[in-house]
Amino acid sequence: MRSIRLLVLTLLILAVPAASFGQFTISVMIAPPPLPVYVQPMAPDAGYLWTPGYWAYGDEGYFWVPGTWVMAPAVGLLWTPGYWGWGGNAYAWNAGYWGPHVGFYGGVNYGYGYGGVGYQGGYWNNGAFNYNRSVNNINVTNVHVYNKTVINNTTINHVSYNGGNGGINARPSSADQIAARDRHTAPTTMQTQHIRTASTNHGLLASVNHGRPAIAATTKPGEFNRGAVPAKQAGGPYKAADNHTAATRTNANKVAANNAAATRANENKAAQNKAAATRTSENKVAANNAAATRANENKAAQNRAAATRTSENRVAANNAAATTRANENKAAQNKVAATRTSENRAAANNAATRSNENKAAAQRAAQPAPRPATAAHAQPAPRPQPAPRPESHPQSAPRPTTAHAQPAPRPQAAPQPAAHPQGAPRPEKKAPGGK
Repeated sequence: MRSIRLLVLTLLILAVPAASFGQFTISVMIAPPPLPVYVQPMAPDAGYLWTPGYWAYGDEGYFWVPGTWVMAPAVGLLWTPGYWGWGGNAYAWNAGYWGPHVGFYGGVNYGYGYGGVGYQGGYWNNGAFNYNRSVNNINVTNVHVYNKTVINNTTINHVSYNGGNGGINARPSSADQIAARDRHTAPTTMQTQHIRTASTNHGLLASVNHGRPAIAATTKPGEFNRGAVPAKQAGGPYKAADNHTAATRTNANKVAANNAAATRANENKAAQNKAAATRTSENKVAANNAAATRANENKAAQNRAAATRTSENRVAANNAAATTRANENKAAQNKVAATRTSENRAAANNAATRSNENKAAAQRAAQPAPRPATAAHAQPAPRPQPAPRPESHPQSAPRPTTAHAQPAPRPQAAPQPAAHPQGAPRPEKKAPGGK
């Protein structure tokens, strides 16, 4: 049970987003013990930064997390330690973090460069970390060093919390507030494992070591057996918290329940927001799809209408062409028929004319030809009759002899003058007896 609760504590620390480090992750009713006095082990190599030890809280109360050297997760990052702060009804733990600047850590004097404000243990320069050997235990042969005197008050003030009864009265400066708005990075995996290992070491419980842990600091995270440094002395008198244990556990459970409720509320809110965003996206997609569908339908309808109009125009053009050709053919046929009819009628009329002419010619041939007053046709002059002989005896006048009418000559192919010139009177036929 104890290991499970300590694991929950570790997970709570890890669950805090990087941008939120500096917010409390757990709270208890009693203040943590004073910081023990210990010597910093030697830095293992270049690029390792010092992270001071602190009192963490587990199922059996406070336990010590040894200070250790940690490889920075990236060039240019510095470590801001966590701290306990009074929140009005409990002490809350504000987790540490990595960032480009060292922020507020409660004014707690952790020592070795962390004197309560900022960090005087070193700085980054051209990708390499320069160590202040006045506050760091380093090997000067393999790292960049400088020397700047820093007043270390670890022998004077060992208070491990801010505010409350007996706590440090410090508030964030403007520089601390600016650093709090930086992009923060969570503790490394090695740091997390270091906390987990400390939580399982019974000798690190404050109730066991009374504020003087046997392992106060290590050379690297998790190396509790090799290179570990014990505390020289406790930072102050140890006050047992037996009377507050039950209340502390109740409060811790209550805080855990509240945190769980807040987590569920946040998860529900996130789920609702996600669902709302999903619905909004779905509605937007549906609206876009509907608009696209309508556009496609309108385009299809326009294409169909255009195709229909084209087909209708083509049909109308074909019909018009067919009608025109039919009318033209019918007109041509009618014209040809009318022409043939006219020609036939003309031929019939010509035939009737010829028939009438032939009939008239036949009639003229059947009648004696009258002596025309004016010769219509040049004919040989009649033979002169011999003058009558004077008769010795008068005789009655001889009866005139009627010349036999000669048949009219057949008309020649060449055009002939009219048989009866206009204006010429036709010779009258005298009745017998001379009338």
